[in-house]
Parts: sequence; structure tokens; C-alpha cells
Amino acid sequence: MNAFNSEDVSRLAAKVTDRARALSLRIVTVESCTGGLVSAALTDIAGSSDVLECGLVTYSNEAKTALAGVPSGLIHTHGAVSKAVALAMAEGALSRIERADLAVSITGIAGPGGATPGKPVGLVHFACARRGEASVHEHHVFAGLDREGVRRASVVTALGLMLRMMERGDGTAGLP
Repeated sequence: MNAFNSEDVSRLAAKVTDRARALSLRIVTVESCTGGLVSAALTDIAGSSDVLECGLVTYSNEAKTALAGVPSGLIHTHGAVSKAVALAMAEGALSRIERADLAVSITGIAGPGGATPGKPVGLVHFACARRGEASVHEHHVFAGLDREGVRRASVVTALGLMLRMMERGDGTAGLP
């Protein structure tokens, strides 16, 4: 069961690419449960090299620490699937990738296994950080979706979050 189709993903990726290009922003993605799908969606768009600096797949806790600078104690205290870790992933990548201006992170439980008490399959945390601005976080529980559906819904959500962050930053719209 898919929450969004490929046209939704392509349309949003094109909007993110166009907006980032217009604002002269470079993007870094920090992905866990999506395994690089956000970067893939962006690189499907011709000219994405103008805006995509890099994509980090930080699937393991060790990779979150080594690549994005997430403190291991933060993971131990809050768990990898948490607001604190999502924010640390985005902010850490932005601090480490000097040419990047905007970072999005995704960490969640795509299933079918991996659920724990209080953290069901389909729970995904997102964060977006932009230089000079306060970072934002949101989380969703994509209940009733299979693994592919959770991952696809997460890609669409991450692209939408980046777009809203860019709009907020240039004064054209606000985040909720």
C-alpha cells in the first residue's frame, strides 16, 4: 500500500530543487529509514547538482554519530527514533558540511519489525535546519502503511518540510 505515487515525489522534488536554486541554497540530506530515497528523488531532477551538496545515509547509530555528529549519549537517552536525534542529525550535518545551507533529517521505524513500547511501526521523526534560523521538527505515525508506504510518505514529508523551511526563510510563508 503506497501513500503517495511517484508523480507526487517528482513534483515536490522539482519544487524543492527550483526553490533552492532560486535562493542559492545547497542541501544535505541525512537519512535513516529512507535509506537515501530523498537524495534519490532530488537527483532524479535534472540540474539537481546545482543544489544538492550531499546525502548521508546514517542507518546505524554508529553512522549517526560518525557522519552527522549525533552524540551517542543522546541516542542512548532518547533512542534513535526521537525528536532529539532528528534535530541533532540535521544540525550536526549542517555544522559538518560547510557548503550546505539547509539540512533535512529522517529517522523512523518503517517496519514491519522494530516497534517498541511507545514507538510503533510507522513513527518517523523529521527535522530541518537552515543556517541562521531555528531548526524545526515534526513527527508522524504513518499507521496502516507497509514498509514501502512508510518510506514513500517519509520522502514526501521531508521534501515538503524543506520547501516550507525555504519559504519561511525568505518571508513568503510560515511554518505551522
